[in-house]
Amino acid sequence: MRKPARKYAAEMDRASNYAEWLQAAQELDRLDGNEQWRDEEESTEYDHRLIASRASLLHRLRNTKDYDQLVFRLREELHGNLGNMANPALYQHARAGSKRLINEYLDEVTAALNLLCDSNVKILPPSRKRRFFNRAARSFGRSALLLSGGASLGLFHVGVIEELMEQKLLPKVITGSSAGLIIGGFLATHTDEELEKALQPDELKYQWIRVFGFSDVIKGEGILDPQQLRLSINRNIQDLTFLEAYEKTGRILNISVSPAEPNQFPRLLNYLSPPNVLIRQAALASSAIPGLFPPVQLRARNYNGKSVPYVPQSRWIDGSVHEDIPKEKVNRLHNVNHYIVSQINPHVVPFLNDEAEKTGVLPFLQEVMIKGPMLQVEHVLDLVQRHFDVPGLGSIVKKAHAIVG
Repeated sequence: MRKPARKYAAEMDRASNYAEWLQAAQELDRLDGNEQWRDEEESTEYDHRLIASRASLLHRLRNTKDYDQLVFRLREELHGNLGNMANPALYQHARAGSKRLINEYLDEVTAALNLLCDSNVKILPPSRKRRFFNRAARSFGRSALLLSGGASLGLFHVGVIEELMEQKLLPKVITGSSAGLIIGGFLATHTDEELEKALQPDELKYQWIRVFGFSDVIKGEGILDPQQLRLSINRNIQDLTFLEAYEKTGRILNISVSPAEPNQFPRLLNYLSPPNVLIRQAALASSAIPGLFPPVQLRARNYNGKSVPYVPQSRWIDGSVHEDIPKEKVNRLHNVNHYIVSQINPHVVPFLNDEAEKTGVLPFLQEVMIKGPMLQVEHVLDLVQRHFDVPGLGSIVKKAHAIVG
């Protein structure tokens, strides 16, 4: 890498916000010739003729304020992958964005929607606007924010949230696991105004780990102190149900929990079902990794507003024990077709960075050291589960398999 390129690559690594990162990325794209690639409309990776024609049509209809035609065209053609513009290959060339033609089309769509929303004309009464935007939203889909687990590294999610808020891109739908859901619960129970103050480093209380002594572990109390975890959750997440949080902030929090006993099934908790479960208890259950924390009883507000046990006979643990983030359920319930993922676990880097695997011996050794033992243990667990029918073993193997995976 040439000296100027190294300079801008270093600036990208040191950037403290998106604006700084973007400026350095644009300079690096210019040096690499990627800016020229962005300017060229033609490509086999998407239907550039279709995108260009639709952008031109929307521009003309918007300038002539042809509201009926705009409504018709947008209702007929508005979806997230027109002309294959969502092709991942289009977003792997340049660091600072894809084809400028795609940006121009999206800008025209945005301007057309704003025009329809803000216009006060007889042919667009509020009832027609409402029907149109509801249908358009269903057709186009929505984004969700997925926050990974990662123990105390969960604080790195805060920087992602702050920048998304700064860019006005923070999704309304939030999901995640373990530490990510504590931050997700914090986000879902605070309004934007409250977050401006609450996101300051001095305001966050995230010391959630205290290790038990050997005698406590022998008694089956788990390895980590649940009271310390509960204290951290109570400090950061307001005492609200899923429905109360949604009504307060407009954000949709999803928490997945798994049953600690057989004959129950994993539950996805949100304001739709069951709406009255308390978020604090759900976040505590989502963090209850078997062997580290004991199972948790969920609680909910009853008709009189009193906190009562939810499914009293059941206890719940980390939702990823039986299934990972239940994306299909989230997608179906909330019309999600796009995820913004904040992944803070350093051990996943060898799985994500394809380029690093091609750079030499060190990345290869890292991959072997990390992946090898995990794959061997998972293989043994699969064999045990497949060939031995021991009462109660299936549940234990499932939990162990989930922890290893």
